[in-house]
Amino acid sequence: MSIILKTPEEFAKMRVAGKLAADVLEMIGPHIKPGVTTNQINDICHNYITQVQQAIPAPLNYPHEEGVNAQFNFPKSVCTSINHVVCHGIPNDKPLQNGDIVNVDVTVIKDEYHGDTSKMFIVGDAKPFAKKLIAITQECLYLAIRMVKPGVKLGDIGFAIQQHAEKNRYSVVREYCGHGIGKIFHEDPQILHYGKKDTGIEIQKGMTFTIEPMINMGKRDVKLNKVDNWTVITKDHSLSAQWEHTLGVTDNGVEVFTLRSDEKIF
Repeated sequence: MSIILKTPEEFAKMRVAGKLAADVLEMIGPHIKPGVTTNQINDICHNYITQVQQAIPAPLNYPHEEGVNAQFNFPKSVCTSINHVVCHGIPNDKPLQNGDIVNVDVTVIKDEYHGDTSKMFIVGDAKPFAKKLIAITQECLYLAIRMVKPGVKLGDIGFAIQQHAEKNRYSVVREYCGHGIGKIFHEDPQILHYGKKDTGIEIQKGMTFTIEPMINMGKRDVKLNKVDNWTVITKDHSLSAQWEHTLGVTDNGVEVFTLRSDEKIF
């Protein structure tokens, strides 16, 4: 698959989808507290996306990459990844506990275009080491976003994320990465969160992609749950955090389609 450069009209549609995805994360925040289940969070998000936004939750029934067997399609409308779950956590009926950290990953389809974003939430009050992991992971995302402009190589962005994580004694997950996005949920290019300077393809105006670093408190090694074929955890059961935004490359910089009202990146 080659990289699909988007037109100004497509940017406008991405802007709408991105705003809707950001709105879901802003809406769900007050609901995330001890005793609430991730299934309840999923249902609230699903109803908001389908009824209020008149949009489609992209993860629901999303096919598994390893085959066409429908029983392995993603069964929920959002991903909820708690504590040592790295990504693709499936909402369930287990209540959240005080001190949990949870990533809610939302992708909304509106007028055929995708907006994909995730945010870390603290359930009740977390330990300082968990709060620091969340903060450093967000810093990794923000410093990467600030680098995005035509002519910059993707390896430089991966290098910057890896350097910031590792200088804080964290590790970067390598098996999962950011991705091109538009009418297609996952398209080229792949956006690695580690890398070497002056390597990789050059960013071009019109590219749209996600950056979504997954940073572990322990080692970078991960393991896929072979029962549900989706849930990814840290092998050493250390905490993991992730933040994600959908971006569009402009003439001389970047537009964050999924920016929330509580954020200031530049």
